[in-house]
Amino acid sequence: MPERRYRVLFVASHPVQYQAPLFRRMAEHPSVDVQVAYCTLRGAEAGHDPEFGANIQWDVPLLDGYSWTHVPNRGSGAESFFGLFNPGLWKLIRGGEYDAVVSYVGYVRASFWVALASAKLSKAAFIFGTDAVSLTPRDGPAWKSKVKRFLWPRLFRLADQVIAPSSGTRDLMLTLNVAPDHVTRIPYVVDNDWWIQKSAQVDRTAVRAGWGAAPDTLAILFCAKLQPWKRPLDLLRAFARANLSNAILVFAGEGPLRSLIESEAASLGVASRVRFLGFLNQTQLPAVYTSADLLVLPSAYDAFGVVVNEAMSCGCAVAVSDRVGAGRDL
Repeated sequence: MPERRYRVLFVASHPVQYQAPLFRRMAEHPSVDVQVAYCTLRGAEAGHDPEFGANIQWDVPLLDGYSWTHVPNRGSGAESFFGLFNPGLWKLIRGGEYDAVVSYVGYVRASFWVALASAKLSKAAFIFGTDAVSLTPRDGPAWKSKVKRFLWPRLFRLADQVIAPSSGTRDLMLTLNVAPDHVTRIPYVVDNDWWIQKSAQVDRTAVRAGWGAAPDTLAILFCAKLQPWKRPLDLLRAFARANLSNAILVFAGEGPLRSLIESEAASLGVASRVRFLGFLNQTQLPAVYTSADLLVLPSAYDAFGVVVNEAMSCGCAVAVSDRVGAGRDL
């Protein structure tokens, strides 16, 4: 008698370079029949990323190696509740005979509630989670933390299982009285083999020469969106204060703080030792990690920080703040 295959539907807002390898690996498992429903195709298709402040299309395959479907978005596409509204999820889930529906769409989007209602009525297990490690909002008013403290215990009771990508998230769930056996830790991962292979192909001397860095120069790397909560200005000011005699600071990323960082570097007198690489696509990153000596992620809030996985796979040392989830787990 053939082994039963469990039908699992993942509902995702858009293709993500960190999730695609996981979907491919699960699709290879003989006991799981995996399908992914995308609410938009942003990332696989060119589109504007408001946090990068640029048009983004990832240069690695995001839709190969697993079964997926695109459910049309009837919402505005804005960062709002009805910005992501995919009523087609109802028909897909109700008619799909799934054993489980896993939502990677957050509860602040209408499509989450469409998926929840249709899964419950279909008697499918509904699984979702959060990557938060604190009730304190990343940005916005402090009263939101009080709302979350009231709302989240009730919200997570709707899940048949809660996914926690870090130890910090799991601890937060337990403080909200979510039962320990109701929380499963599934860490954020990258395809280590891909990063190691690409790193081995890097001409480190040539890349560093492009930065104006001699072999004995200390190259400190910041690789993230240039957003306030990533604290790039903290790193710049610390670099200036340390006044290292033979070091450069490399910013890989784009965002609204770019011009402020540039002007601050000039006012601190370190502009000649600071490099701005702008937005780098996925295939460009192994060269940067491999050629740097130290990745620094000083975030005030970073649920995990997958750049830590990437840098470590390329042999780069890492220093992170105590607000970065990966610091504890990796």
